[in-house]
Amino acid sequence: MKIIAVIPARYAASRFPAKLMGMLGEKTVIRSTYENAIKTQLFSDVFVATDSEIIHNEISRNGGKAIMSIKSHETGSDRIAEAVENIECDIIINIQGDEPFVKRKPLEQLIEVFKKDYNKEIDVATLIRKMNDWSLIEDPNYVKVVKDRNDHALYFSRSVIPHPREKSFQADYYEHVGVYAFRKKALLDFAKLPMLPNEQAEKIECIRYLEYGMKIKVIETDFVGVEIDTPEDLEKANEILQKQINEKKYKNEI
Repeated sequence: MKIIAVIPARYAASRFPAKLMGMLGEKTVIRSTYENAIKTQLFSDVFVATDSEIIHNEISRNGGKAIMSIKSHETGSDRIAEAVENIECDIIINIQGDEPFVKRKPLEQLIEVFKKDYNKEIDVATLIRKMNDWSLIEDPNYVKVVKDRNDHALYFSRSVIPHPREKSFQADYYEHVGVYAFRKKALLDFAKLPMLPNEQAEKIECIRYLEYGMKIKVIETDFVGVEIDTPEDLEKANEILQKQINEKKYKNEI
């Protein structure tokens, strides 16, 4: 089974333009994400798929592999599908370019889904995290997911799902963490399928897979990444990086 990682990377961003070219320590955010993905040693290859010559050049001149998008794309999955169409692989992991602190364990969990899927019934695997803060559960910026007893996704929504009609019962709420693993065929099929009303309403690409009958396996994780959406997020990421450097230096001195 050949497993690759692809990092979709748009240059434009409404809240923080050019955030992927922001500096995280001595490297850009996108270069840090790319190199940390390689360091996991989980992938046969790692690529950045981008609409930006600036990002393409940043990866290429530092010895990495970047693929320029030919078309414009509404979703990261569409961008990845174009990039991998002619690449020989079985499973593609989508790593978010604005989450540079890539961790091995949750990615291993996604890969394990396909290794154990002997009948090839699962099309997509993705991460979820339990939510306890009601203000975040109600926040439409946090995508919620409902799963069945076999950990297959039933639906994704920006609304509160399940709805808490019975006040004496406390339902479990899960946040969708935007890290995916796809079978190549499922991803290529996704890119050819038109967007249906539920996806258009929610602006959640996972819904397209469900609306066309594909199976999504969800894996619960306690991993909390650092998503860089604002200049303040980048400052926080730099603080975390400096802390990691200091801890490593301290261990080397002991």
